[in-house]
Amino acid sequence: MSRVSQVEQRTVGVAQENGNGGPVAETAERAADSRTFERIARLGYVASGIVHVVIGAIALQIDAGRSGNADTNGAVAALAHQPAGYLLLWFCFIGCFALALFQFSRIFLAGQRLSDKELWKDRARDASQAIVYAGIGSIFGSFALGRGSNDGSSSSVSWTARLLAVPAGQWLLGIAGLVVVGIGGYFIFKGATRRFRGNLTGVAGRVWNRAVDITGVAGYIAKGISLVVLGILLTLAAVKSDPEQSTGLDGALHTLRDQPFGVVALAAVGIGLMLYGLYIGIIRARFAKL
Repeated sequence: MSRVSQVEQRTVGVAQENGNGGPVAETAERAADSRTFERIARLGYVASGIVHVVIGAIALQIDAGRSGNADTNGAVAALAHQPAGYLLLWFCFIGCFALALFQFSRIFLAGQRLSDKELWKDRARDASQAIVYAGIGSIFGSFALGRGSNDGSSSSVSWTARLLAVPAGQWLLGIAGLVVVGIGGYFIFKGATRRFRGNLTGVAGRVWNRAVDITGVAGYIAKGISLVVLGILLTLAAVKSDPEQSTGLDGALHTLRDQPFGVVALAAVGIGLMLYGLYIGIIRARFAKL
C-alpha cells in the first residue's frame, strides 16, 4: 500500500471520528487518488530532470572555457532554442505545476492529524516541494510566453539587494545562506548513505538497482556541493552587505571553477548534476512514492 493511500485512510478515519472532514480535505483525497493526475504529476520530475541535465552540460561547457549560464534560467533558455522547444517548454510547465498541485493536495491529507509530529513533517516537506516545482514551472511558463530572462544571476543579485535594504535584511540573508549550506550538506549525506532509496518503491532487478545507486549517489553529492557553495556565497553577501556576492547557482559554479583544482571539481560536479537529472527524470519519475 502506498504512503498516500495510508495517509488517506488515516485522514478519512479521523474525519469520520471528528465529523469534520471538510470539502478541501475531500477534494485533496480525490486528487491524490486519481491515477491520471498522478501520472501527469510525475512529468514534473521529468521536467526537473531535463533542467538538471542541461545545467550539468552547461557546467561542463563553462569548465572548458566557454560561456553559459549554469542555472535554471539558463537551462530553460537553452531548451527554448532547441527544435520543438516551444512544445517542450509547455510540456515541462504542465508537468511542474501538476506535481506542485499534487504535493499541495497532500498537505490537506494530513489536516486532520495536526498533533502528529510525523505528519507535520510530511506537511512541511510537501509544502516545500510544491513551492519548488511551482517555481520551476513559472520559469518554464515565462519562457513559453516569451517573457523569460536568460540571466538568473542578475535576478539573484536584484532580490539580494532588496533583502539587504530592509530592516534586519542582512541577518535574514545570512540565515538563508546557512540554511542553504545545511540543505546542501544534507544532500551530500543523503547521497553518501543512499538514503534517497527511501523515496522510491518497486525498484526491482540488478540493472535498475545499479542505475539507482550510480545516479543517486553521484547526483545527490554533486547537487549538495553546488548548494553548499551557493549557500556560502549568500552568507558572504550578508557578511559583506554586498549583493554582488550573491550570483545564484551559475555564480556558485563559476566560483567553484576558480578554486584550486577547480577545473577538476567543476567537471565532477557537472557530470554529477547530469546524473542527478537522470535520477530525477527517469528513476524518480518512475519509482517515486506518490
